[in-house]
Amino acid sequence: MTTKTADQKTADQKTERKAADDTSPDGASAGTPARPKNAARRARSSARALLKRLPTWTIVPAAAVAGVAAGGVYGAVSTPEYSATSYVLVVPTGKSDPASALGFATAYGRVASQVAVLGDAQVWAGVPVEKLKAQVTTATSPDAPMISVTATDANPATAVDMADGVARALVSNGTHLQTDTNVKVLQFSRAIKPVSPTSPSTPLAALVGGCAGGLLGALALLVRPRRRRESEPYPSATVPGPATAHADGLGAQQETVS
Repeated sequence: MTTKTADQKTADQKTERKAADDTSPDGASAGTPARPKNAARRARSSARALLKRLPTWTIVPAAAVAGVAAGGVYGAVSTPEYSATSYVLVVPTGKSDPASALGFATAYGRVASQVAVLGDAQVWAGVPVEKLKAQVTTATSPDAPMISVTATDANPATAVDMADGVARALVSNGTHLQTDTNVKVLQFSRAIKPVSPTSPSTPLAALVGGCAGGLLGALALLVRPRRRRESEPYPSATVPGPATAHADGLGAQQETVS
């Protein structure tokens, strides 16, 4: 009678376990489609299980191949960018010296992106001020009073117009302030229409992606926790010394009494 009751309990437990397996965690039955959240969990679990089964040495090559693929796709999909550069020169007048010209060149290079200067540049370049501020950069030299104005755009002609427009605005602004600054601002060289894009090509993007992927794979390999081999035995438990000594003394005392 006891064996029959235990079998009935076992059968009931199997039935309850099967019913729980047939029901999803959010209460949906097995016949209903799984929610995206549960599918994502199963996908992550499968990915983790696959990574555990993969040999350790395959992490770096796999990451490098993934980086090459990502870089190639980026190079093929991204729009090529063209850059054009115009140069502005600041020269001293009879009332100033070269050091003053160098200082004013640095100052003009810093204010080139301000709205006051770009107000005229947008008219000559034919683009909004926001585009000029986002796609035009200036650089100065610590040795020469020269300012380089570089514009980047998907259209080479537009890049040339933006670079020349900002340079022309700098010249106009410097001319208006020449009486106060005692320096002349001249356009030293106009921008030349670029013939090749400055953005990375597809092979270069793939190469950079492969290097980045290999580096990330190596870093993941370094921080990956070391797995214990099945052949390595677990450390055996040892009895503390004082407890052993106390047990030995107790045994000796019992022998003496007996």
